[in-house]
Order: sequence, then C-alpha cells, then structure tokens
Amino acid sequence: MSTTTAAASKVPAQRSTPQTAPTKVRRVRRRGERGPLATALSHGVLAVASLIALFPIVWLVYLSAGPDKDDYLHPGGIAGKATLDNYAYVLQHTGFFDWMKSTLVVALGTTLVGVLFAATTGYAVSRMRFPGYRPLMWVLLLTQAFPIAVLIVPMYEIFSELGLIDSYLGLILVNCTTIVPYCTWLMKGYFDTVPVDIDEAGRIDGLSPFGTFWRLILPLAKPGIAVAAFYAFITAFAEVAFASTFLLDDSKYTFAVGLQSFISEHDAQWNLMAATAVLIAIPVTAFFYLVQKHLVTGLTAGGTKG
Repeated sequence: MSTTTAAASKVPAQRSTPQTAPTKVRRVRRRGERGPLATALSHGVLAVASLIALFPIVWLVYLSAGPDKDDYLHPGGIAGKATLDNYAYVLQHTGFFDWMKSTLVVALGTTLVGVLFAATTGYAVSRMRFPGYRPLMWVLLLTQAFPIAVLIVPMYEIFSELGLIDSYLGLILVNCTTIVPYCTWLMKGYFDTVPVDIDEAGRIDGLSPFGTFWRLILPLAKPGIAVAAFYAFITAFAEVAFASTFLLDDSKYTFAVGLQSFISEHDAQWNLMAATAVLIAIPVTAFFYLVQKHLVTGLTAGGTKG
C-alpha cells in the first residue's frame, strides 16, 4: 500500500450538509416613517393643493395679456393675441407711480408706528404687573370682534374733528387701530420667551426699564419684530375700506383705491385691472421671498419657551 493511500484512509470522511436558502430579513419601519402608499398620497394631496393655490395667480397673469376689456368672457382667444400693451398703458397713462408713493408712505408709516406701540405695550404687559394689565389685553382682543363697517362712521367723525381726513397721518393712525391689537398679542407672546434674568441684569447695571427694553430686550426680539412688521406692512398695503373712505384726493390714492378707478358705473376695464394687479404683486412677492427665512425663524422662536 502506498503512502498516499494510507494517509487518505486516515482522514475521516466529511459529511455533506444540505445548502439552505438565505432567509429574507423583514425591514422594520421606524417610528414616524410612512409607507410608500402614504407618501404617494401625501404628495398627491400637496400637488393638488399647490395647483389650487397657483391657479388664481396664473389666471390673473393670463387675463392681463388680453388686449380687450371683454376678453375675460372669451379667455380661449387670449393666447392667440397676447400682448404687453396693458402694462405699458398702466405705467404711462395712469397714476400708478403716485399710487405706489402713497402706498409706501402709508404702509411704512403704519409699520413703524404700529410695531412701536405693539412692542412697548407687549413688553409692558409681559414684564410689569400694573392694575388692569389683564383686562387691557382682553380689551385689545375684543376690538378685533367689531367689523370695519361698524367702526368707519365713528372714526370718520373723530378724524374729521381732528382735521385728519384726506391725510396720510389719519390713514396711518386708522390702520394702527386694527394692527396694534394683533401685533401686541404677538409681541407679548414673544417677550414671554425671553428670560427675566436679562431684565434683572439690566437693572443691576443701572438701566431704566425703557433702557433695558431698548438696549437688551429689543435686540433679542428681532425675529418677533420682523413677523409683526411684515404683518403690519402687508395689512396696510392691501387695506381697502379705510383707504377709500379717508382719502379723497386722487393723487393720494393707494394701490387698493387706484384699482377701483378701472371700474365705473357702466364699464369695467378688467384687462387693465389685471395688469395693475400683477405689477402690484411683483414687489410684494419679491419682498416675501427675501424675508421668508426670517419670518419662519420668528414664528418658531416665539412658540418655544426658553
């Protein structure tokens, strides 16, 4: 017997084991994770909501390209004769730039005065405990329950006695009556999130209550002030009822009142109105796009305690 055969006989025979198929591990869905069906459904709902939100804007731009005032009755024919003549007419033959000047004066003035009053009032109610501070906030909230139609007549009488009819100052003060209550609640909620230790540190350093507010608290409240300022600006920018009642001179009309000049008793120039509305929306949209991050920061910061 050869050496190779003897060595081979000493090695025990290995048993062959059957090959088992690998088992498929089931993926465990984490908490809060949505399945494919739920994701597709949510995306579909968001897509439909986006179309609904964008349709009025697209339709307005489409109507503004119609050369005739009655094209809105037959919108299918606008595509074949679309033009930019409506925009040229609005810029050259209307008081568009006068309306822009008046709107900016009123909107910026309302923002400055309204936010100043709202910030000081909100800080006082948040930090100071004077008699009637709780009823004061509820009274401010109660003023929002009255419709504008009820408030116009008494306000007109008051401002007429003060000689503020047909003036920018009168319209700014009237707009503040609706802006200050809401912004006060907004700023009060934000000031509640600022630690009281900062006020105490200011008093230790010898600052007065107003000095503490102006030099310490106000810089920390910039996100909340940005939200209040944006709300005040947009509200005053688009306000119609007060502006059409308290402004009498054509040269002082705001955009909201100027748009009404395209509608008369027997005629309505919808194409020019649509073009003007698009021109008005461009700067507001651009401004909102630039400050949207700061607005989100202010809204979320005011909703947390710390």
